[in-house]
Amino acid sequence: MARPRKPLLSRDRIVEAAGALVDAEGLEAVSTRRLAAALGVSGPSLYNHFRTKDAILEAVADAVSARVDLSMFDAVGGPDGNAAGGGGTGRCDGDGHGDGGARRDWREALHAWAHSYRDALADHPNIVPVLARGPGRRPAGLRLADAVFGAMTEAGWPPAHATRIGALMRYFILGSAVASFARGFVDDEAAYDPVDYPHLGQAHLLAERRREVDEGAFETGLTALLDGLSLQYEALREPRT
Repeated sequence: MARPRKPLLSRDRIVEAAGALVDAEGLEAVSTRRLAAALGVSGPSLYNHFRTKDAILEAVADAVSARVDLSMFDAVGGPDGNAAGGGGTGRCDGDGHGDGGARRDWREALHAWAHSYRDALADHPNIVPVLARGPGRRPAGLRLADAVFGAMTEAGWPPAHATRIGALMRYFILGSAVASFARGFVDDEAAYDPVDYPHLGQAHLLAERRREVDEGAFETGLTALLDGLSLQYEALREPRT
């Protein structure tokens, strides 16, 4: 009986293996030696697909970016009520929903996108430092930036403001994914002596309520951010005298 052939080495296999290593042990764990061993190949064979370790990490980061849903930006309505992007036929039913061409408010789109982005990062927090460098030449990262900027300008934001919105949303979302606020407090009640910390009597409970605390904080911050942007948007659209 013929021996089964090893799966061919490919960029996708390398990225998948590197991503698993980053998730399990962090960025510093990634090396060509470790990857080659995980893939059952020789180290030099990796260089047929990636020139450097950094290039591999960039590809892992881009794979995470590719998981972020961008479809909500396809139908963002402009100031005149028309949908941006032309992604659908534009037919709507009586309650404003349709076949993909229904108009969508820019604020609603940013809210949905922020949650999709955060969900993707929550599954792969160790890759966030690479993503924080910016999109560089990464295709998925550039598509993400293009979608946000395009939807905001179509909605009526001036280009300079649209650029700032993309930046501040990235700061907020990536920052929320770097670490858990609640997990930063130990679950030892004795650590919070009321003499020294009179307002931290319940701090030892935060760790066990991590998801509730962190997700609530993200939603509170996102709502405040969008509320502030809405005020700026209305101010920009007021006629000048």
